[in-house]
Amino acid sequence: MKLTFFSNYFNHHQKALCDCLYEKLGDDFTFVETEPMEEFRVKMNWGKEEIPAYVLKSHESDTNREKAFDLGKSSDVVIIGTADEDFIEERMKEDRLTFRYSERPLKEGRWKIFVPYLAKKFYRNHFSKRKKNIFILAAGAFVSSDYRFLLSYKKKCYKFGYFPEGEQKSFREIETLRKKNRPMKILWAGRFLRLKRADLLLYAAKRCMDEGFDFRLEFVGEGKEEKHLKKLVQELKLENKTKFMGFLSPEETRGEMEKADIFVCTSNNLEGWGSVIYEALSAGCAVIASSKAGATPFLIKQGRTGYVFSSGSTDSLEGKLRILLNSPGAANEIGRNAYINMEKYWNPRTAADRLLTVCEKRLKGEDFFYDKGPLSRAEYIKDTWFKERDI
Repeated sequence: MKLTFFSNYFNHHQKALCDCLYEKLGDDFTFVETEPMEEFRVKMNWGKEEIPAYVLKSHESDTNREKAFDLGKSSDVVIIGTADEDFIEERMKEDRLTFRYSERPLKEGRWKIFVPYLAKKFYRNHFSKRKKNIFILAAGAFVSSDYRFLLSYKKKCYKFGYFPEGEQKSFREIETLRKKNRPMKILWAGRFLRLKRADLLLYAAKRCMDEGFDFRLEFVGEGKEEKHLKKLVQELKLENKTKFMGFLSPEETRGEMEKADIFVCTSNNLEGWGSVIYEALSAGCAVIASSKAGATPFLIKQGRTGYVFSSGSTDSLEGKLRILLNSPGAANEIGRNAYINMEKYWNPRTAADRLLTVCEKRLKGEDFFYDKGPLSRAEYIKDTWFKERDI
């Protein structure tokens, strides 16, 4: 089987999955990088990993671009993420097996379909191809619902995501690291942007502190909201409990997750996936995640592999923090359950194996979905899926 994966640029979020595909397929697997990485991601140390032999940089030369177009036409299977639709036009005419690797197309809101140029784009890229031999690898739980609204890919969406490197330490090793925590450590990581809503954690932490809970609060990252957040820490009198660690590499951030008892993701609906949720669960953290982050409904089972709070609600977040701060043993058990779930199902090797199995079945004309985990059916989930009474 010849499989080609088109995306904008190669990075650590894709490397582990691609390494597994290359291990299985050898030279029959190619990752086509279609554009240079944005400068702000380069400054975040993205793209520092060694570029594997299977990566073809189509943007570097006309020869490479011609090779990429040939792969788009001749490969048995193509996966296309954020890349030029021209790469798949010829294979669409021949109705050849294609997977669209997609975050939700309407995360900013359904109003987008009323913008003429966007409506035309949605029609050309999705509605017109809805009956073709094309399926969705949904990088987020709300992807299927958005495409349903666009009248596209009915019952053709697979649960998927981004699959950074799996956890290298055993859970026992991680437990040993966390036993040093006195008091419990709460971690937040990401870019300091409004959509990430880090302020929610500060407000919830203030309430927990006033209720007598002891903890350490650490923030990893940089961004436009940093000055505002540091000022808020002072206003809420959280200085003695809060540490801003600045920018850390992906490897260093994973190391902090391994040492954290609790990880909190506060992002709103603009967070298409939320790789920090994936990484923190893999590191065995007790994760509290926003209900509107794309990864949350796929990866967290309330009270078993983590906690979900109602996006934007300080009350909801405070309640989940209180549960975990009140019971370190429960936090450890939830972290263990998360670690096991990620190790068994949501890891690069399982995702790659299942993807290749689905490709083989689809090439034979078989309709096939796994029962749960990656490559199971992505059912329709609305933004309003989460209710506090579900706890």
